[in-house]
Amino acid sequence: MPSPSRPGARPALLAAAATVAGLLLTALPATVSHAADQESCRPDGLYATPGVDVPYCSVYDQAGREKMGDDHQRRVIGYFTGWRTGKDGKPAYLASDIPWEKITHINYAFAHVDQGNRLSVGADRATNPATGMTWPGVPGAEMDPALPYQGHFNQLTKFKKQHPDVKTLISVGGWAETGGYFDDGGDRVDSGGFYSMATNADGSVNQAGIDTFADSAVDFIRTYGFNGVDIDYEYPTTMKDAGNPLDHSFANARRAGLVQGYASLMKTLREKLDRAGADDGRHYLLTVAAPSSGYLLRGMETFQVQKYLDYVNIMSYDLHGAWNEYVGPNASLFDDGKDAELAAAGVYTTSQYGGIGYLNTDWAYHYFRGSMPAGRINIGLPYYTRGFKNVTGGTDGLWGRAPSTDCPAGSGLTRCGDGATGIDNLWHDLDTDGKESPAGSNPMWHAMNLEKGVVGDYVTDYGFPADTRLTGTYARKYDPTLVAPWLWNAEKKVFLSTEDEQSVKAKADYVVDRGIGGTMVWELAGDYDWNPATGQYEPGSTLTTAMYEAFRSASPYGATRATTEMPSEALDIGVDFGQFPLGDSNYPISPKLRITNNTSAALPGGTEFRFDYATSAPGNAKDQSGWGTTVIRSDHTGGNTGGLDGDYHRVALKLPAWQSLAPGASVELDLVYYLPVSTPSNWTVTFGGRTYSLAGDLARGTTVVEPGGGTPTDPPTTPPGEGGDCAEPAWDAATAYGGSSVVSHAGHLWKAQWWTRGEEPGTTGEWGVWRDQGVC
Repeated sequence: MPSPSRPGARPALLAAAATVAGLLLTALPATVSHAADQESCRPDGLYATPGVDVPYCSVYDQAGREKMGDDHQRRVIGYFTGWRTGKDGKPAYLASDIPWEKITHINYAFAHVDQGNRLSVGADRATNPATGMTWPGVPGAEMDPALPYQGHFNQLTKFKKQHPDVKTLISVGGWAETGGYFDDGGDRVDSGGFYSMATNADGSVNQAGIDTFADSAVDFIRTYGFNGVDIDYEYPTTMKDAGNPLDHSFANARRAGLVQGYASLMKTLREKLDRAGADDGRHYLLTVAAPSSGYLLRGMETFQVQKYLDYVNIMSYDLHGAWNEYVGPNASLFDDGKDAELAAAGVYTTSQYGGIGYLNTDWAYHYFRGSMPAGRINIGLPYYTRGFKNVTGGTDGLWGRAPSTDCPAGSGLTRCGDGATGIDNLWHDLDTDGKESPAGSNPMWHAMNLEKGVVGDYVTDYGFPADTRLTGTYARKYDPTLVAPWLWNAEKKVFLSTEDEQSVKAKADYVVDRGIGGTMVWELAGDYDWNPATGQYEPGSTLTTAMYEAFRSASPYGATRATTEMPSEALDIGVDFGQFPLGDSNYPISPKLRITNNTSAALPGGTEFRFDYATSAPGNAKDQSGWGTTVIRSDHTGGNTGGLDGDYHRVALKLPAWQSLAPGASVELDLVYYLPVSTPSNWTVTFGGRTYSLAGDLARGTTVVEPGGGTPTDPPTTPPGEGGDCAEPAWDAATAYGGSSVVSHAGHLWKAQWWTRGEEPGTTGEWGVWRDQGVC
């Protein structure tokens, strides 16, 4: 997440959890009998804790889709921050201001990892925004007297009783509190946070610290009635000097072990939450805020933690900002082939990259789509701006440059971008010298007033005189290829990257068309409404409402990972990608693929493995071990201007003819690819005339067998362009079809990607529910 974006040291999130064992007065989902078939509700690809009857059906339906209310087919997740209390004289944003009818989840930001490796919001006292503060006389902010705690948590619990479909999660970390936290006096404690809790100084996993944290997380959500935990660890990557510069002393020393520590943390949290959920009769959510930048993800191996997560929230913003000189959009949906930062790095001209630009939302979505169903992914939208001043070149500033050497103290930079300041930087942070950090950071309601030429009456709250006047005109610009609006002040040479109704509606349509789970926004307090009485834009819910309206009648999200039918019988053959070079030496990306035969039969020479990897990397993966790795199908080729065409490259490789793999034995091969991908998925293994899935894919509806058991795998459905006999039943508008259903219509076979009714095959488009399987 972005940093708190407010002047002065951020007030600490104070107060320890009240010790009221078992208090669950909130309107959590109804408990579900353990006799129910819980496996039928488990989302595709989600790790199941061994020996635990996880009550998935308390949260998911029989197709493995999250239950969020009749008018919420997709998620709208809002981050609600603890520091906009109004106690500092600036506009407040309280739980009563949240548009509860329009959202599905609230992430409370932030808790932190304390010096004892426990999840905490600080010491318990009346000035604690989370559990102690009150707002006498503020309509809607009255406390629920039935609860033993006050503050934001009391308010969230109160409103959840009125809106029982909305789930709340405690978000831990963030930019400012990943490697430390703010004490009760508002001073930062450089404790190591996630870095030292999960990873020892020698790079080994700190399992004792992880266990302590996970146990405290379970206690915390039980005490305060949260539905789960959201981890915002920025960042467990091997890239040097990533994340908050204040954390570099912890992160850089441990970076060789950060990914392993992160994986152990998420596995431990998943298992402890599952056990608690089984005891409590409700499934607890585990989610993360994940980076979207191809640079950061390059150092996160294959994001192995995805299997432990209910869903991932992609931080698909902060893609350009004043940390460097290249002027570009904060959160473009697509690449346009002209990104100045990527062009300077040779990304468009280095042939191995395939012309693929990796600083856009669509690229990040496809990165995660390689290992997860579309419905377990949410794209992020910013309700705040990023911006520059003294911009030269570009088109109305876009893809221009704004270099500076006057970088914020504590940033660790000697060269940076010339970030916008003053009236163009309302939500700024302070640097370590207590000065304004130039960033062009504003809530969208302030940006809308700049566009309209209005000086809002709130500017005095931020230290500006009442007679403040604007210089120049803030003209709105929009690039339809990028799906990115911005404000350009030609007189001041100021560029402010924004979001508005046009861009948000386009992103909502993108979510619907691709079956994506939904959206996440940072942060709710930045949304806007027009107030005709005051003649200005003010905090509101315009953008959130636009997403709600786009999603309320949408088809259900995509709940399956594979886009082609997979065998229902699976073998216990382990596949693991490891031994990744550190970030400074990981081009090309060259892990070792380790295959382990955990079955009772030897795999003969010539055994063929196939898997899918994401189109976030070009279709040029290969091996250097003589296995003949070949890309046999590509859903996308070439650059990605305007978006990637499909989800997967399909790869085939064979165990050398002279080599068999005995039970219990392993073999390694060297792979090479050129842009980051998440964990390859949809594996099959073929030998002896049979094709099997792999158990490690955790796919719904598969049964783990020994080789030779069961029946041979059915042949695939008719490939596109080949004739068939049209033996499949004709499509019927009144019939409900589940995912993988096959029908005939207009001389073709069609396969449903998810549940549908009334949508005619041939009319739903390339990304719609029906996929053409060829003529018949």
